[in-house]
Amino acid sequence: MSEQPNPLTGKALLSKVKELSHLPRRETAKRCGYYSSTKSGSVRVNLTDFYDAVLAAKGVALDPDSAKDGRGREPTYKVSVHQNGQIVIGSTYTKAMGLKPGDMFEIKLGYKHIHLKQLDETAEDGEYDDEEEMEEAEVA
Repeated sequence: MSEQPNPLTGKALLSKVKELSHLPRRETAKRCGYYSSTKSGSVRVNLTDFYDAVLAAKGVALDPDSAKDGRGREPTYKVSVHQNGQIVIGSTYTKAMGLKPGDMFEIKLGYKHIHLKQLDETAEDGEYDDEEEMEEAEVA
């Protein structure tokens, strides 16, 4: 069995695809490293991975697994108010934002919306995150 290939990605992949445009799709994918060897020694071309890589290199992300939470469900970006009056934001969203336990937010209520603004550690000490926030404090 031969060594597993290192498939091309990004600009290198697009350049190679353009260079090999005269070849059939399977051969192009194989030459770009999108194949695997089976136990019997035959070569299996991974067209799906090849197409995904080409799309990603062109800036089109079609990876459905990136939004899943590991249980096969996708985040809906919708929540409902629980019977106790609380709204829970799931861990899928907090992980996607890189939030950690103890991170602080300012809650601003608007007409039919709630705005959460993450506070820096320095904001708790009376300092401000940006000039706009400082100006808002001076006006108030």
